[in-house]
Amino acid sequence: MNTYTTEEVAALEILRGTGVNIVEAALVARAALEAGRYKVKRAMKCVALGAEELKRQEKTVSFEKAVAEALEARKGRRARTLSDYRYVTRRFMKRCEGLAQRRVRSIRPEECAAYIEQAFTTPSQRAKARRILSAVFGTAVKRGWCSENPVHKVDVPVVKEQRIRILTPEEIEQLLSTARSYRGGCCLPAVGMMLYAGIRPHEVARLTWEQVDLEGGTISILPQHSKTGGARLVTIHKPLARLLAQFRQEKTAKICPRQWVKRWRQLRTQAGWNTRNHRWQQDALRHTFASYHLRHFRSYSELQYEIGHRDTNLLRTRYVDMSGVRRSKRFWL
Repeated sequence: MNTYTTEEVAALEILRGTGVNIVEAALVARAALEAGRYKVKRAMKCVALGAEELKRQEKTVSFEKAVAEALEARKGRRARTLSDYRYVTRRFMKRCEGLAQRRVRSIRPEECAAYIEQAFTTPSQRAKARRILSAVFGTAVKRGWCSENPVHKVDVPVVKEQRIRILTPEEIEQLLSTARSYRGGCCLPAVGMMLYAGIRPHEVARLTWEQVDLEGGTISILPQHSKTGGARLVTIHKPLARLLAQFRQEKTAKICPRQWVKRWRQLRTQAGWNTRNHRWQQDALRHTFASYHLRHFRSYSELQYEIGHRDTNLLRTRYVDMSGVRRSKRFWL
C-alpha cells in the first residue's frame, strides 16, 4: 500500500484539476529552480517574468490589421505614396493565399521573400514591394505586434537601370503636334512643362495656374508637390513661355485636365507610341529636357537646381544622353 508524506499530499492537492501529473510538474519546477539558481523566490520571479514575456510575445495581429495600422500611421503622406502602399499591400493579400489572416509575429524572413517573388514579377516592382512590406512590419514592431522586422533579412532585389532614350527632334514635333490637336489642346501646357522644364508627370498633375508666373518667368514647385519634398523655382524658357501664353486661366484651375493619366496615355498613343516596337519610357521627357539643357547651357549645377536633384551625381552617371541630342539650339528657340 502506497503511503504519502504530508508534502506529497499537499503537492497532489495543489495539482488537482490542472491536468498536469506530478512528474510533469516536477520537470517544470526543476527548470524554474535551475533558472533561479535553486532559490525558490528567485525561481518564482523567473516564472513571473517568463509569463509576462510570453504574454508580450503572443500579442500580435493579422497582416491585414498591420497594413491598416501602417496606412493610418502614414495618413499625412502624399496621395501618391498612400496609393502605392494600398496597391502593393492589396496585391500581396490577393496573390498570396492566406497572408491577410496570418499573424505578423509568425511570419518568417523566408516567407517574406517568397511573398515578394509570388506577388511581383520585375526587379523594380519587387524592390518597391520589399520596401513597403518592410514599412508594414516596421509599424508592427513599434506597436509590439512582433519582436523584429523579418524583411530586414530579405535581400534587396538588384534593379538594373534601363537607359532612357531621349526623344528625337522629329518625335518632339510629333508629340507637340498631337498635343495641340488632342481635345482642343487640353494637355499641351502639361506636356510643355514636362518637355521644356523637366517637371515630373506627378508634379505637373498637382500644379495650378497660380504657381505659374509668366511675367517673372518661373514655375513654383511646392514642397508638398515635389517628389523629394523640396521646393524649387523652374525657369520658363522661350518655347514654354509662348506655349503657356495661349492658356491663361483662373489661378485655382489645374494645369492638367481631368482624368490626366488617361488623357496623357491616349495622347501618346495617338502620337505613335505604345506600339510593340515603339514603347514610351517613363520620364522620357524629363531626360530629354536634361540632355538638351546640359548641351545648350553647359552647367551641371544649373541643371541640378532646375530638375530638383540634391546633387549632380545622378545627372552625370545616367540622366543625360549627349549622343542623342540634335539641333539643341533650335530646341530652345
